[in-house]
Amino acid sequence: VQLQASGGGKVQAGESLTLSCVASGRTFSMAWFRQAPGKPREFVGTIMWSGGTYYAESVKGRFTLSGDSAKTTLYLQMNNLKPEDTARYYCAADRTPRPPQYNDYAESYDYWGKGTLVTVSS
Repeated sequence: VQLQASGGGKVQAGESLTLSCVASGRTFSMAWFRQAPGKPREFVGTIMWSGGTYYAESVKGRFTLSGDSAKTTLYLQMNNLKPEDTARYYCAADRTPRPPQYNDYAESYDYWGKGTLVTVSS
């Protein structure tokens, strides 16, 4: 499965941005991770195509995941962006069902895109 992410850019704090990720094939779930300079990669959120979305505490209430009817495109609507949201955002996917407690593990995902950069200025 190949993943193509897009939608990154530069915005001011408080503004919104929507990221998209298109998968070349069917998956069990798709997710977003992000990595800021000098920091480890962190989980943002995941959507299970069988039902259910999960978010990191840091983005709950501000970020929303959604997908298309074909279940091959994942969207991340990011509202009220903060400077600490600045990072390269990576799309990830996998084809293997897993318990929800492993949703935020990067190792749970077999496929990764190249990422799209989001910069939020204060």
